[in-house]
Amino acid sequence: MSLVHVKNKKNGITYVYESTGYWDKEKQQARNTRKCIGKLDPITGSLVPSKKGISAVVPALAQPGPAPSVVSKRSFFGATYLLDAIGEKLGITKDLKACFPESYKQILSIAYYLVMEDRNPLSRFPKWALTHYHPFGSNIPSQRSSELFAAINEDAKQNFFLLQGKRRLEKEYLAYDTTSISSYSKSIKQVKYGHNKDHDPLPQINLALLFGEESQLPVYFRKLPGNIADVKTVQKLLSDIDFLQLDKVKLVMDRGFYSEENINALYQKHYKFLIAGRTSLKFVQKKLDEVREVMTSRPHYSSKYRLSYHSSTIDWNYSEIKKRSKTVETGVRRMYLHLYHNDQRATDDKIEFNELLDRLEEELLSGKRNPEHEKLYTKYFEINETPIRGISLTPKQEAINKVKGNYGYFSLLSNGIKDPLGALEIYRSKDLIEKAFGNLKERLNMRRTSVSSDESLDGKLFVQFIALIYLSYIKKMMSDNNLFKNYTLQELLDEFDIIERFEQPGRKHHIGEMTKRQTELYTVLGVDIPS
Repeated sequence: MSLVHVKNKKNGITYVYESTGYWDKEKQQARNTRKCIGKLDPITGSLVPSKKGISAVVPALAQPGPAPSVVSKRSFFGATYLLDAIGEKLGITKDLKACFPESYKQILSIAYYLVMEDRNPLSRFPKWALTHYHPFGSNIPSQRSSELFAAINEDAKQNFFLLQGKRRLEKEYLAYDTTSISSYSKSIKQVKYGHNKDHDPLPQINLALLFGEESQLPVYFRKLPGNIADVKTVQKLLSDIDFLQLDKVKLVMDRGFYSEENINALYQKHYKFLIAGRTSLKFVQKKLDEVREVMTSRPHYSSKYRLSYHSSTIDWNYSEIKKRSKTVETGVRRMYLHLYHNDQRATDDKIEFNELLDRLEEELLSGKRNPEHEKLYTKYFEINETPIRGISLTPKQEAINKVKGNYGYFSLLSNGIKDPLGALEIYRSKDLIEKAFGNLKERLNMRRTSVSSDESLDGKLFVQFIALIYLSYIKKMMSDNNLFKNYTLQELLDEFDIIERFEQPGRKHHIGEMTKRQTELYTVLGVDIPS
């Protein structure tokens, strides 16, 4: 329950209403009822309780600006004010209000809680809401939050992505990746067993995330069945990007998304891309064999990146199946192939490959063969088995030497970036998406999910996505201004969280004392100091 002040334009009187939220089962959305409890004295600003039978016409537009309080209250304010200011700056609040006019305040309050309360479950929201100033201003019990999640519909969600995309995505590269989220639920359709990136033995859903490399802010997400491979998600992504109505699209992806079909689709869409390629690809191996010696020369070494590099223009054999005629159109497209060699990576590759061979040997000799490793067994070992001597293994040295020859090498493919070191810089910044997944899973408490319906899961993921935008902005500003030298993210939020807001009947609210350091931090984070 919250108090709402409404000024009647006809008589100039400001009425006070009790606003109570409830769930409309028929319309499947959160709604509010209002009850008039009195009016504000025009001189003192205090509440004059209504007499029995008093009534008023409620106009659609509420009185602008902060209204005097009708009860005495003190609450923690500094950190939620920071999030309010970020939401205004990035247009999050405005876009949420446009897409979810009835429930945007509840969405914001839960997102604020997720940002501020590291890894705490939503069951603790009532305790936090009692002591903090936040957009909704009231408690959201577990049942209401579940109903809120279920009411977040796909159309409104997509409109939010569209509005946010128009604000900041025309010029930057977009990093794309997926991660797995384990689930205990047996009723969610897309929960399947698949390649779990956290090595969790539970079934899972996969989550695809699109991230702005320059802004370092998440742009878009969608959930996928847990058994879908990364390489199969690109085609759907391209149609989703069409929906976002971006004029110039530039994508960065790791080698798990490489396939001839995906590269052809990117060319067909006229999108710029930067994607990692496997050194085992025939055209990569061919070029690598030609330039290995050249790459060891001084002009091809970068002290800044501590690696050797080489770049060349190659022809890509493009093909496209026309939708109407089903004919195949072929041609040649220009592509830049960037090759790199790093000594530290070579050492890491050597250790990793020998650990793989050790694991394969152990599985073969113990008789505990892994079906996923069958091709590797025959690729790297001659396997002989007799009734007396049992299993004996002979390494296939030629195949092993071929892998050893590629220790430390890696490649990037692009149709837009000619400079190999510039391409490397952009690709390395893709690491931010991995950190975003870490934020989502750890701080936002999403390593495992236990919601019981697809609708609730979709809604909860959306609210956590909103929280991720705030987290990403704060972390970027902290990194840009070297704040991590003195603060962790939680310590920074705690620094603000002790600032209080005081409310008294008949008076406008006021803010408690702030230290010089707190005011400086607001400025460094790009928001105005609260007044």
